[in-house]
Amino acid sequence: MATIEIAKRAATRPTWAEVSLSALRKNYRTVRDYVGQGVTICAVVKAYGYGHGAVECAKALEEEGATWLGVTSLDEAIPLREEGIDTRILLMTGFWRGEEEDIVRLGLTPTVWEVGNVELLERAAARVGVTQHAIHLKVDSGMGRLGAAPEELPKICAALKSSPHLKLEGFATHLASSEVLDAPSVAEQLKVFAEARRVLHDFGFDPPLVHAANTSAVISHHESWNTMVRPGLALYGYHLPFERAGRVVSGAGLRLAVEPVLTWKTRILSVRDMRAGQALGYGGTYVTKAPARIAVLPVGYADGLNRGLSAGGRVIVREHYAPIVGRISMDLTLVDVTGIPGIAVADEVILLGSHDGMSVDAREHAELANTIPYEILCAISKRVPRKYV
Repeated sequence: MATIEIAKRAATRPTWAEVSLSALRKNYRTVRDYVGQGVTICAVVKAYGYGHGAVECAKALEEEGATWLGVTSLDEAIPLREEGIDTRILLMTGFWRGEEEDIVRLGLTPTVWEVGNVELLERAAARVGVTQHAIHLKVDSGMGRLGAAPEELPKICAALKSSPHLKLEGFATHLASSEVLDAPSVAEQLKVFAEARRVLHDFGFDPPLVHAANTSAVISHHESWNTMVRPGLALYGYHLPFERAGRVVSGAGLRLAVEPVLTWKTRILSVRDMRAGQALGYGGTYVTKAPARIAVLPVGYADGLNRGLSAGGRVIVREHYAPIVGRISMDLTLVDVTGIPGIAVADEVILLGSHDGMSVDAREHAELANTIPYEILCAISKRVPRKYV
């Protein structure tokens, strides 16, 4: 029986994302210059590099001089090591039982917060024959998520004292509201963190890498920097809006000169002329008020285009903004191109990005979809090819 061989081929569906590695490297330099030489940067590339591609971004950051990369888990770290990335890698949400030996063999740095974490790693390091395998200890200073409760620290320190194959290199926490400038919780958490450090010191531990600051804290709470910071979103060109007294505030001291790294594009699949009174899309939620020219785009929520953009979203095509009309569906989106001259099938359309002074960015998408830029970027699905420029 004959078999049919199907050649491997590049994606030809005209929806793609362009990732500027030069912009990423520039953003890294901006953060590095901002925090200064005395602060180590852990460049966060978790969640597929916030939707930008973890391996490619990690390589660019390593070439730019990043000495630490932050990922969520062993599963995210392995592809980096397989691609020859030698930079130190911090597993920010710990590990599962059974992963500890791979963590030691791959030279990864796990975050721990329980005595059981310490015991598993100590046994794994002894089996592999590694002495002084570095770990970071996380304390829950008030976020109520991951980390040791402060009252548990003496037990964990005692476990570390009896673990000759481990070395406490880092001490960490995470701030719950670093973008809220008048949130009392920030000062409260930093106070708990400082008190926890004193407990470590009393047990004879003085880890050189102390870290609490994410992107928002890097910008707005310099007192949280310590000796390491963990920027993520800033590397990709964004930060959350800052608030005071429930209102968004801005100012020269509340921003970094970073630029978006990702541009998301598609092409017009079809152009259709519609009569007045024509319902468009699922549920007929949009009805044309006059004759209209509608462009069909081969992109939808399966690609990560948030359905919340169905009312109020826009794209850029032929140096014009064109509004999204009707509900975004799984694979298709409609935009009104009435009055835009020269519109044709295969015209390039910018979903996220800028051109000639016009811009649609992840902040705009987030505001319309009642979410945050993190989710907008991370949601761009893997069926959208990334092209690195």
